Amino acid sequence: MKDTLIEPTSRLQGFYAISAAERISLSKKAADINSNDLAGFGNFGTLGEDLVDTFIENGVGTFSLPLGIATNFTINGQDILIPMAIEESSVVAAASFGAKLIRAGGGFQTSSTAPIMTGQVQIFIDPKTDYDTILLKNKAKILAQANHSFDRLLSRGGGAQDLSWFALPELGCVVIHLHIHTADAMGANIVNTMCETVAPLLCQILPGQTGLRILTNLCTERRATARCTIPLKAFGQQTTQGQNTVDRILMADAFAQADISRATTHNKGIMNGIDAVVIATGNDWRAVEAGAHAYCCRDGRYRPMTQWSKDHEGNLVGKLELPMALGTVGGVTKLHPTAQSALKLMGSPNSCRLAEIVCCVGLAQNLSALRALGTEGIQQGHMALHRKNLEMLHKLQ
Repeated sequence: MKDTLIEPTSRLQGFYAISAAERISLSKKAADINSNDLAGFGNFGTLGEDLVDTFIENGVGTFSLPLGIATNFTINGQDILIPMAIEESSVVAAASFGAKLIRAGGGFQTSSTAPIMTGQVQIFIDPKTDYDTILLKNKAKILAQANHSFDRLLSRGGGAQDLSWFALPELGCVVIHLHIHTADAMGANIVNTMCETVAPLLCQILPGQTGLRILTNLCTERRATARCTIPLKAFGQQTTQGQNTVDRILMADAFAQADISRATTHNKGIMNGIDAVVIATGNDWRAVEAGAHAYCCRDGRYRPMTQWSKDHEGNLVGKLELPMALGTVGGVTKLHPTAQSALKLMGSPNSCRLAEIVCCVGLAQNLSALRALGTEGIQQGHMALHRKNLEMLHKLQ
C-alpha cells in the first residue's frame, strides 16, 4: 500500500517558500513520477536561480528556446542583425530570405508614432450625469493627479498627456481613457498605476463608483510602420518571371483579404517573425499578439496585417502597420542578460526604433511566405529545414 502522504495531489502548501530543488523533489512525489521524468527541470541557464524566482512564481528552472540571427536587413539605410528566439527552423531562414529580396529595392523604410499607451478607468454613474462638462472642466486636475509621483518619467518627456472618454449606456458607465507617453518603457505598470491613482478623484468629481482600472493592449496611438519596394529583377532575371511571381504574390494576398480562414494563417506567419524578436528582447509577446489581432478587425472584419500592391513600374510594394508596445528599459528587458545582448546586437534601439525593426521582420516574413505559397509551395523549403528535426526524432525512437 502506498504511503498516503505521497499520493498524487496538487495541494502543496508553502510551495512558493521553498527552494527550487525542494519544489522539484516535492513535485516528483506529488505527481508520482521518477527523477528521469523531470530531467528537464533544475536547469537555470543564463538566468540563475535568483532571476528565475524573480520572473516566475514557484520556479523550477528555465525552458530554453533556440536563439538565431536573421541577416540581410537594411532598415532606413542601416544594416542590422536581428536576434530571434523561436523553435521553428524555417522562421529565421524565411525572414532572412524576405529581407534579401527587399534589400534589392533599397531595404525597408520605417516610421512610428510616439509611445502613447492608453489606460481605461470605468466609472459607474447616474445616467443623468453631464459627464462631458465635468470631465472637460477637471481635465487638467485629473492629468496632474495621474502624473503625481512620476517625476522621472516626466523628466524624460513622458507622463499622462491627454484624456478622452465615452459612455457605455448598456452598462451604466463612462470609460475614461488616459493617454500616457511611456518613453522607452513598455509601460503596463506605469499605466495601471496611473489608472488606479486617478480613480478616486474621478469617483468624487463625477460622482460614481469605480469599475475596472487597467491598460488596453489595443494601443492604437502607439504604432509602427514598415514599407518596402521590391524590383521585378529580385524575383528572376527574366522580366516575365518577375512579373509572374509578383502577380502570384498579389493573388495570395487577395485570397487573405477575401477570406478570414486564409487571413488567420497569413497573420500567424507574420507573428512567427514578430514574436521571435519580441521574445528575444524580453518583451511581452502576448500583449503584442492581442493588440495586433484586435487591430486587424478594427473596422468590424478580420483582415490581413500586410498590404501588397504594384507600383506603376510593376514592382511589388508592401506595407505593415501595427500597434506595437515594446520597451527597452525596465522589467525583464533590463534584467535578462540575453535580452540585453539582443538589444546591443541591434545597436541599442529605443522603444520606437525597436518597434520599427519588429515590423520589418513581420513584413519580410510575410513576403517570403507569400512568394513560396504562390510559386513552389510552402512545404519544399519548410521540410528541407525541418529534416534535421525528423532525423533527430528518428534517432530517439
